[in-house]
Order: sequence, then structure tokens, then C-alpha cells
Amino acid sequence: MSVPDYLQCAEDHQTVLVVVQPVGIVPEDQFFKIYKRIASVSQVSIRDSQRLLYIRYRHHYLPENNEWGDFQTHRKVVGLISITTCGSSKDWPQTAERFHGQKEVYSSTLYDSRLLVFELQGEITEQQRTDVAFYPSFEECSDVERRVEDFVESIFIVLESKRLDRATDKSGDKIPLLCVPFEKKDFVGLDTDSRHYKKRCQGRMRKHVGDLCLQAGMLQDALVHYHMAVELLRGVNDFLWLGAALEGLCSASVIFHYPGGTAGKTAGRKPSISQPADAGKRHRPGALTANGISADTSAEIGRAKNCLSPEDIIEKYKEAISYYGKYKNAGVIELEACVKAVRVLAIQKRAREASEFLQNAVYINLGQLSEEEKIQRYSILSELYELIGFHRKSAFFKRVAAMQCVAPTIPEPGWRACYKLLLETLPGYSLSLDPKDFSKGTHRGWAAVQMRLLHELVYASRRMGNPGLSVRHLSFLLQTMLDFLSDQEKKEVTQSLENYTSKCPGGMEVITLPDGLKLPPVPFTKLPIVRSVKLLNLPVSLRPHKVKSLLGQNMSTASPFIYSPIIMHSRGDERSKKIDFQWVQGDVCEVQLMVYNPMPYELRVENMGLLTSGVEFESLPAALSLPAESGLYPVTLVGLPRTAGNITVNGYHTSVFGVTSDCLLEDLPGVKTSGCLVEVIPSLPRLQLSTSLPRSAHTAQPMSKEELSSSVSLQLFNGETQQLTITLENIGTEDIESLELTSKIVTTKEKVFGEFLSWELEEALRHLPLKPGQAVTLTVSFKVKLDFSGQENLLQDLNDDGISVTGLPISSPLRQVLKPRPETKSVSSDAGKAEYSHVKTLEAVLNFKYSGGAGKVEGYYRELSLGVHVDVEPSVFFTRVSTLPATSTRQCHLLLDIFNPTEHELTVSAKNNQDLVLHASECQRMAIQVDKFDFESLPQPDQSTVRFTNPKQLEEERQHAQGCQINSKLGICWSIPSLTRCGEASVEGVLNQLVLEHLQLAPLQWDVLVNGKPCDCDVIADCKVGDVVTLEVKLTNLSKNSVGPLALTVVPYQDYQNGVQNYDLDEAVTFIGSSTFYVDTVKAKESSVCEGALLFLYTGDFYLNIKFQDDSTRRELPLAWFTLPSVHIRALDAPLQAGA
Repeated sequence: MSVPDYLQCAEDHQTVLVVVQPVGIVPEDQFFKIYKRIASVSQVSIRDSQRLLYIRYRHHYLPENNEWGDFQTHRKVVGLISITTCGSSKDWPQTAERFHGQKEVYSSTLYDSRLLVFELQGEITEQQRTDVAFYPSFEECSDVERRVEDFVESIFIVLESKRLDRATDKSGDKIPLLCVPFEKKDFVGLDTDSRHYKKRCQGRMRKHVGDLCLQAGMLQDALVHYHMAVELLRGVNDFLWLGAALEGLCSASVIFHYPGGTAGKTAGRKPSISQPADAGKRHRPGALTANGISADTSAEIGRAKNCLSPEDIIEKYKEAISYYGKYKNAGVIELEACVKAVRVLAIQKRAREASEFLQNAVYINLGQLSEEEKIQRYSILSELYELIGFHRKSAFFKRVAAMQCVAPTIPEPGWRACYKLLLETLPGYSLSLDPKDFSKGTHRGWAAVQMRLLHELVYASRRMGNPGLSVRHLSFLLQTMLDFLSDQEKKEVTQSLENYTSKCPGGMEVITLPDGLKLPPVPFTKLPIVRSVKLLNLPVSLRPHKVKSLLGQNMSTASPFIYSPIIMHSRGDERSKKIDFQWVQGDVCEVQLMVYNPMPYELRVENMGLLTSGVEFESLPAALSLPAESGLYPVTLVGLPRTAGNITVNGYHTSVFGVTSDCLLEDLPGVKTSGCLVEVIPSLPRLQLSTSLPRSAHTAQPMSKEELSSSVSLQLFNGETQQLTITLENIGTEDIESLELTSKIVTTKEKVFGEFLSWELEEALRHLPLKPGQAVTLTVSFKVKLDFSGQENLLQDLNDDGISVTGLPISSPLRQVLKPRPETKSVSSDAGKAEYSHVKTLEAVLNFKYSGGAGKVEGYYRELSLGVHVDVEPSVFFTRVSTLPATSTRQCHLLLDIFNPTEHELTVSAKNNQDLVLHASECQRMAIQVDKFDFESLPQPDQSTVRFTNPKQLEEERQHAQGCQINSKLGICWSIPSLTRCGEASVEGVLNQLVLEHLQLAPLQWDVLVNGKPCDCDVIADCKVGDVVTLEVKLTNLSKNSVGPLALTVVPYQDYQNGVQNYDLDEAVTFIGSSTFYVDTVKAKESSVCEGALLFLYTGDFYLNIKFQDDSTRRELPLAWFTLPSVHIRALDAPLQAGA
């Protein structure tokens, strides 16, 4: 016997062997369909008996194996079922003859046979034959199973008769010697009458009867016979048959202990030991029952004595195998015994002992095996190692079997079989085909062995002619084993991969093998390795802002409570967090990845883009080249959201070495991210800003460059005005429907007088809505008015230059040398320059708010910021300011010492005044006669404003308003002809309280009228000697309170212009009435007039000094309120006298 049956197990010893074979031409599928139905009858309960007969079916069985039937009866073919098709009655004789020929092959051992004929119709089918069954077709054969059962029962009857025949001790008859095939030549010429020979015959026959009892379902009888056979054979050293008797003993004990079987089948066999129906009846062994078949009465024999314990079973197996090992020709028997013992040990969970049996099985020499038999042998060894939990050993033999499939000696290597077997070895080496199993925790298994196996899979799939499979396995190797590959191996693997992908690019589809196994995709998450993913906000100029509602932004509608101490933590991943900024539909958005290249050479990544869900998204792929073993390298991936909603960045896709990968962040536990969910709001318009001035590198200090979409820089002299033209162009796809402009001065340390920035927006708003591609212009005026007076590092003392200055010094006199004079110590030119180049800086930001489209409906807008940086150089400023009284009480002279700090010649002009030319660093005085100012007429702040405002701030605002009024009245301008620059000069910063008081119009206005005509110092009233001169004094009360009563005394005098004034004019001037005028109480905003008259007796120039009488009312009010104009009257001769 040369071909072992590796599927044998211990319980097969109680089965009878039936061969099912086709006769003639039978379709293979139809044959196996009937074969399966026949094989389903695997055990039959014998009628009128409680015994079961187990059947083992084979569709292929070597006749040479049948020759070992005497050695172990379960190897004997006792039944034959032939299946045939017969188209017509003519073919029937030939079919019958073939059937007879098949029976001849197994004739020496057959008990019974059956022929199943399909598709034959006619008279022949009506014949009633026990050994032939006719069926019209393969579908119409419902009683196949019943016929098989009948057939099995007929086999049982023969088996039982043979058992009874052999079991009956016929001492008078000579017992034949049972032999195995290779023994027959050894027994020629032996002494058949010797006692040794007889005992050998008895022992072998006893063992044979034990086999028949076991097959006939009489387990305990079998145990008894086996024990007796062991004793007899041990005495005559018949080791081969002794081994068989021991194995039979083991098999019977296994059947007793493990009724479920040891073959690992799910459906366990029914217990084979049955109690007799009537336990009270005693049957002697071998007695016949009513129907001629004896029941198994051996159950009454003590089981404990005859049945081996689980431990003894293994010991006896070892002994039996050692006896088999003595015979070279019993290799198959020894191998099969090892396999049976392993299956028993697997059930007993004794893996180490089982491995010893298997190790023995590996070294059993079966002679010259075919390649197919070798593959079968290694496959079975692999399965058995798997059965006892030796997974790696199992994988080893499975791999040996795979390599055997493509051995050089095979003319047509079976690469598909090799590939299939290699796939089955993966679990044993802790490998799977899913890369996700390698992304978590430490690496399991031996990397070197795993790489070898993966390389073999790649090669096998290539030889199979499936480059797609090769690409998938090679990708898996590169992805999962990257850390274990040397630099050289990395290079070789990637070169191979590029070669394969040039013919068959790798993708993310699942590859399904013919046997249904699915190969999941292998994304290259390590080429390159991504360490962090960060969603970037839009540039500041494109960020959407939500219009603040009246309820406020922070009001949450999720909870009815204002405050809850319970924080609702999301149990989801970090990636599910919503980011606190928005993207805009239709605008490019960015995601920054920090990546690095682990390869020892430059890595080219093509077509790298984003994977998103939630909204329609157009990814704009990028290509990058990473240097060898680069550090962390930022890569920005961009895309366009085409619809509004919530977008989730799920990962990224790449194309490396011709393999397209979709790398999901959820599969990358090492990636840091601050969230991947962001809201996409409906589309908004885009505005581009350009100015008439070039861009500036200056940035407003509190703001970063990113916050400003553009910035401009100007250089202005103090007081100068410059206009900036801003062009706003709609470069988006939505109409601009609203536009607002606000400004903010970000430099707070400088005090700015007046409006620094001004514009007219109405003209621009008339162009709204602004269509895409259209532009609108806007003019912004810059007017710089700063206070340079407080800087004490620019000027020299003007008194040193011999200019006499009287009046009031300004609050902060400047005392620093501007340029060295010969008599003073020289100052280094660098220091002089440093002191001279004093420039003040003003910075402001213009904010354009605009909106339109669907985003405006949702309440969003955008902001565009223009940074303005202005360097202000001093133009002219006033070193001293003083006042002189003018001849009129309603006027005064303002004296200004004007200094030119520039390096250019400068012209200063004022209203109704001559131009003043100042050379560089020159100071001159300008006197301007001005009407006094009625500050009371300025608009007063609201009472509610006064209540909540700092008094100091109110005072500053009041002074500012007064300064503005004075500036507008003075109208002092400067110009630098060489630069064609001009501007205004402001006195706001240098006006102190005293000067303001001098410039202020007194709240009590006094008007003196002589003969009905207003009279002031500059006006000379003419009158005739002897004529009555009327004198009116009018008081207008501009203050807030009532004034009076008051008394005024008129005192005439003459001024001789030499310092002598004559008040003794009683003979020259006569008052008609009293010289004292009385003014009643004058209410606020009202006026009062008092009148008198004078008479001049002589010609000459007379002056009237109107004095107030000292009383309590006047003392409460300031002296300046009671300044009356001097009256100059010239008395002339009467015309008649002149005529006379």
C-alpha cells in the first residue's frame, strides 16, 4: 500500500467501505450530485436490532489498498455502487458487462453491489432485479437513499454472518493464517504444525474477529477480542499484527470515550453502544435472535476492565507505531496511525505530545511519492498542526506545500494552487491582507519571514498573470514593512512597484479572488507620513463676519438655561469638533499638512488632494517633491466648496509610485488635528482694493500684515491735505449690494486736531449693486494737523537773536539750539541732523464692509482693511503767541512768532495780511488784527452728555471748538514754492487760557453813539460848537444771567499828545442834564439804552472817558466785561461865524 489516506481517524475502524463509481460516460456534476445523496446515508440503524452500521464512501480507491483488507477490515471494499447512463436498450448489454467488469476488480472482498441506471426507458426497466435500479432521469430519483439503506442492510447481513462464522470456535478446523501482501513470500515453507505458527494464526484471527465485531457495532466484544489478540501475538513476537491489535484496541476505546468523533466534524455520531431492548434476557455470545441476528450482549462485560483510559490510548498508539516502524513496507499504516493519534490528542488538548507524533510522521519514508502526493502530505501536516494550535508550524508546512506546487520537476507548475496555499499561510505568520491590522500597536510576528512570504505572494501572482494582485501585495509590503526594510530594499521594492504599476496602476478598489476572498485596498499612509492636519482660516480680507443680532452673538439656542454647570462633552473624536471659523462657498480654502519623507531618496507625490464629505467639493490636486528623510515639511492642499453646509475633511488622496491612495484620518491614530468639521456659508462677493499711491511695507502697529489687505504710506507736512483715490473692483461672482466705510486711528499718542480722514461715500453708493467685473472709485482726504509745540528739541531761544518779544510766552517755552552759532559751542553735525529730523507718525485703518448674494441673506459680510501710514514733518509752528489791545474794544492784535523748521523757503499768509517769507530755520513775527470771538455762540454739549463725561475731556472739547473758530477766522496758510506744497497752519496747540480770554468777546457789549452814530476810538465824531451833542450808551447782555443796575459817569478830557491830559474842562464842556448815566437791570440776551447830552463851547479835540461807579454789582463780574470804547469828538466852528 503506497497511498496513505490522511483523512482517516480512529472511528473509521468501525465503518464498512463502499466504493461509488461511474460506469461509462456520466456527467461529472450529475455523478457528484448522486454521490452526495448516497454519502448522506452514513449510518444505518439495523432493523430488529439496536445496532448501527457506519458506512465510509469513496469514489476512488486503489485495488492494491484493498489487499490490506485482512490486516484491517475497514480497508476492505465490501460494497460497490455503480452509476451509469444508458440512452437506449441497445446499450444495456454493454453497460451490464462493464458493471460486471467493475465488480471483478473488487470481487475478492465484495459483499454486495448495486447498479443505478439513469435515462433508460423501455421493457428492460420493468425487470425486477435487486442489484439494479432504473431511473428515468437524474432529477426523478427520489428513492435513491432508501435503496442505499436496503443495500447497507444486505451488507450488514453478510458482515454479521462472517463475524459469527469467524467468532465460533471450531477447534477441529484448522485456522488459516491471515497475511499482509508483503508477508506471503516470507511464509513459504514454514512449519504449519508448530505451536508457534498456530498461536500466530489464532492471534491474527482473533484480531480479525475484533475488527468484524467493531464494524458490526459490538464494541465490547471487539475490546475482548483485541485484548486476547494482543496477548497471543505478543507471545509469538508478531509485531506487525500486534501493532494492528493495539491500534484496534485504541480505536475501540476512542469510539467509547469520544462518541462525537475525532475527525472534527460538526455533526457528531450517535453513541455506538446500545443497551439491549430486554436487559433481563441473557444471551450467550454468538446466539441468534428471532430474526437471525444477535444483539450486542457484550455490554454486560465489564467495560472498565477492557476499555483503555484516555492516557492508555496514547501509550498504546505509541507502542503500535513503534511496532509498525520495524517494517519498511508498513510506512503508510504507521503514518495513518500517527495521524489518528494526533486527532485524539487534539481532542484531549495535549498539543506537545501531538507534535511529537507529527514530527515522527514527517520523517516516515513512503518511498517515491509523486509531486501531488507530496503536496497532499504537507497540506495535511499543516492542517494537523493547525488543529493542535501550532499555527506557525502549520504555516510552515503549508508554505512547503505551496513551493511543492511549483517545483522545478513539474512540467506545468500550479501557480494558482501555490498562490492559494500561500494565502492560507498568512494567519500562521501573524499576517493579514488588511493594512489596518498593522496600524495599531506594536508589530506582531517575524518581519523577515513576513517579508519573504509577501515577496513570494508577489512573485506567484505575477506568474499567475495577474499584475493587479502583484501591485496590491507589493504595496502592502511597502506600507506595513517599511520600518524593517533596509535602504537598499526600499529602493528595490519601489523600483519593482513602479515597474508593475506602469502596466497596471494600483488603486483603492477591493480585489475579489475567484474563491471569494477579498483583498482590501492599501493606502500609502507612510509615503509620506502625515503628522498633523490643520484647517486654515480664510485670509483676513475674505473672512466672513456675522451681523450682530440684537440678542447678541453669545446667546445659545441649544439650552433654555442661561448657565448650566454641566458641560456636555462630546464623546466623539476630536475630528468631529466644529471649528470656530467659516469657509465660503466658491472661495479657495486651505488645509495644511505637516508631512515628512521616511525614504532614503527623494519622494515624488503626485496628485495630492483632499477627501471631504458633507458638501460638493472640488479638490485642486498638488504635486510635491520631498527631499530624502526630510524633517517636517508643510504642505497646503486647496479646494473649492461648491455648495453651502457643513464640510468634513476626512483625509487626503495621493499618487505615489503609480499607486493611488485614499488616506482617511480615522485610520491614522498618530495624526494631530484640531478638528476637521467646518461650516461653509453661502457665497459672498469679493472686493479688490487698489489705490493711487504705491503699496507700502509699513504695517499699523497693533495689526499684522495678514489683517491688512493693502497699505499705503504718505509723507506730509503738518497742516497739509492730500487726496487718495481708492478703486474698489468686484472680482467675485456675486453682486456687491452694500458698502460701508469706517476709519480708526491706531496711533493714540499723538493729538490730532480736526478730521484726519474724510470722504464722501454717496457717489460710490449710487453705483450699487456693483456687478462682477465692475469698479467704483472713492476719494479719501488726509488732513494732518498735529501739535508740534510740546517738542523741546527743535528750537533755539529767539531772545538770543535780538528779537524783542513781549506778551505771553506759550506754556512750554522751547530752549534748544537748532543750529550752532559761531559764539556757541559747536555741535556735531550728526547730532544736529538727528535733532532736526523730527517726524511724527500717524497710522490709521480704513475698513470697508461689504456684502451681497446669498451670504448677505444669511447675515454675513466681509471686511477689507487699508492701512494708512503717514509721516508728518513740521511745517511752521508758533514759538510765542501774545495779544495787544486794538483801538476797538471788539478787536485785538494777535502777535505770532512763526518759525520755519524745514529746509526750504516758506511763505506764510493770513487773511487780510501781507505774505511773510521765512527762510529755512528762520523765525519772524506776524501781527494780525482780529475781531474778538463770541465763544458763547458755539454749540453747547447736551446735558446728558455732560453728566457722563469727564470734566477734563469736556474742557478739551471746548478749547478745541474755540481753536477751530479762531483758525477759520485767521486762515493762516503756508506754502513751499520749491516743492509746490501748501497747507494750513493751526494755532490750536499754542493758545493758552489767557490768550483765549483776550480774544474772547466780553459777554457785556457796550455801544456808544454820538449824535446817533456809533463811535469807537478809531472814529472821530464831528460837531459844531454850541450845538447839542446827544450821547447814547447801549448795553447788550450776552451772558446767561441778568446784569445791573449800573451807574456810569462821563468824564471829558483833552490829550495834548505829550503825556499831559487836561480834565479841567468845566468852561469848555457843559452837560445838559446829569453827567451820570443809570442802567437798569438787563436780562440775559436783552439790551438797555441810556441817553444824555453835551454842549461844546469851544473848538478842539475832546475825549470822553466813561467810568463805572464802584458798587457791589460790578465787583461780582470780571473787569474785562466793563471795557467801554473811548469817545473822540472834534468841535468845529459854526458855519455862520465862518461865513461872517
